[in-house]
Amino acid sequence: MTTVINDEHRLLSYLRQEILPTTHCPGCGCGQVLNAFVHAIDDLEIDPKTIISVTGIGCSSWIPSPYLKCDTLHTTHGRAVAFAEGVKIVRPESNVVVIAGDGDLAGIGGNHLIHAARRNVGLAVFLVNNYIYGMTGGQVSPTTPFGAVTTTTPYSNAEYPLKIAELVAAAGANYVARWTTFQGRQLVSAMKAALQKKGFSFIEIISQCPVSYGRRVGLRDGLAFMEYFKENSVPVQRAGSMSENELDGKIVVGKLVERERIEFTETLRRINESCAAQAPAVEPVDSQSSMADLSD
Repeated sequence: MTTVINDEHRLLSYLRQEILPTTHCPGCGCGQVLNAFVHAIDDLEIDPKTIISVTGIGCSSWIPSPYLKCDTLHTTHGRAVAFAEGVKIVRPESNVVVIAGDGDLAGIGGNHLIHAARRNVGLAVFLVNNYIYGMTGGQVSPTTPFGAVTTTTPYSNAEYPLKIAELVAAAGANYVARWTTFQGRQLVSAMKAALQKKGFSFIEIISQCPVSYGRRVGLRDGLAFMEYFKENSVPVQRAGSMSENELDGKIVVGKLVERERIEFTETLRRINESCAAQAPAVEPVDSQSSMADLSD
């Protein structure tokens, strides 16, 4: 009797295998983010048919589109969250997920992000922060570290980086966390929490870009970034007792906030039901009588 062993990894069932391998550069962190996400939905036994992924333009936007085997909206630059809000309002039962980069979500789409968090729309938003506009040639982004060299700041970046996770937390999101691609297990756990949380969930994922960013700041491959993330990550609990100077250049990781506020589409549903209950009764119209009246 011959035993046939199927050694295909179970997570491949979530991917469009005919498109593999990916277009991402060697050492890019986007593959790690994709890996973490499919682990999360597999652990939660979420049917990909219930997921609607929304993304914008950029390297990280290629994480769900075209590789995830689910319905996907590949939208215009900076508008992923706005599109996702519309999807969630029309399809409140769906798992609406946004995966996009710092340029899409913190830069061009920053206002959409802030107000979606304020409204507490039921989205899971994963911002892949590689500190740069990677696909377009390595331009400075809102999250680029102070003093970093990029193609548009060749003599060093004069701007301080936007603390995007803290901003989203202050705006009112129900769940906010930050991890790096080095902390794979913690990232999977955080994604599972975000996917299960009612209301707006947000994870900032600090990721590596050796090609467009790393080579200009002395981190020329993925391993160098992993070592950098390991050495410079500080748990949020410990960060609370550290001074601003001690935290300079560090990456604060962990859960930043978790709260319970009513989700936006649930509020809309309650308002609609209340209005319907208060509306005066309307007598049904006899279409045949109405047509006869018109003919007279």
